[in-house]
Amino acid sequence: MPLPEPTPWQRYCDLTDLNTLRLPSRAQFFAAPTTLSALRGCIARARREGRRITLLGGGSNVLLPSTLGGVVVRPALGQWWLERDGKRTRAYVGSGVNWHALVMALAARGLWGSENLALIPGDCGAAPVQNIGAYGVELADVLAGVQVMSLADGQTRWLSRRECRFGYRDSVFKHELAGKVAITRLVLELSREPRPVLGYGDLAARTGDAPSALDVAQTVSAIRREKLPDPQRLPNAGSFFKNPVIDAAAAQRLLEKHPDMPQFPQASGGCKLAAGWLIDRCGLKGQRFGAFGVHERQALVLVHFGGGDRAGLKRAADQVAGAVMERFGVALEVEPRTIQA
Repeated sequence: MPLPEPTPWQRYCDLTDLNTLRLPSRAQFFAAPTTLSALRGCIARARREGRRITLLGGGSNVLLPSTLGGVVVRPALGQWWLERDGKRTRAYVGSGVNWHALVMALAARGLWGSENLALIPGDCGAAPVQNIGAYGVELADVLAGVQVMSLADGQTRWLSRRECRFGYRDSVFKHELAGKVAITRLVLELSREPRPVLGYGDLAARTGDAPSALDVAQTVSAIRREKLPDPQRLPNAGSFFKNPVIDAAAAQRLLEKHPDMPQFPQASGGCKLAAGWLIDRCGLKGQRFGAFGVHERQALVLVHFGGGDRAGLKRAADQVAGAVMERFGVALEVEPRTIQA
């Protein structure tokens, strides 16, 4: 193994602009290595100095504390390339590549598989953690493998899709591998043959007949822009709550009381509910709780008007979840990851 590259660390780095909720936060040390060797060097230095490592991607799905000890590492591996083997095309993607930019580039090249995941914010390295999904497609549907680097010794290895143990907004990176590895590269399995997934909402009607991959990606982007606030203008972390999955009997009882309630039967036998619908029916759309509030067009999104912190966000989220529990008896689970101080 080659010697790791030295990587400069920034001291007392302000992370406020590195999380899309704009929660005020400061790291004791910060580093953004751009190569595997530099990342390995960060890990080795942190180990020598006995400092904790906190990994940060695009900051679009995390709740940061006001201060973070140790070193915050943002892997900035920004290269990607394509390899073609017969009818199969694979994209090898560094963890620091912007996810939306990648999706649009792939769609523009006529490659199918990721187009429904357009305009999801964040870096590619964070995508497997949540198993990001939208409009009937999840990352697990297109991912072939993930390269990871151990935070214990800097060694790299590949995980197959099966080893990632993907579930609904879930993966092995939230459980056994949480805090133990850095995701360094993804491999996406793509198709040159059209395979549009258009069953969500009015996607089919808006794309027309025989759409291209780029048509689908652009339409998904347009729909998301209509419904979701731009985090650059109104700080948010996208969907703040997961869509709850409850047992079929409980879902049927709710449907009898609320005949227009959207429900989505699952292969597991449970039933997924629409968290945004539940929040909206509690009359909370557009409701403000101090520095935070429920977005006026999409009840699933909590927004930050400025001047708030993580404690204030938690109070707002608790009020929303409490209202849903009181009316429907359904527990809501926060989707963004809470990073410990």
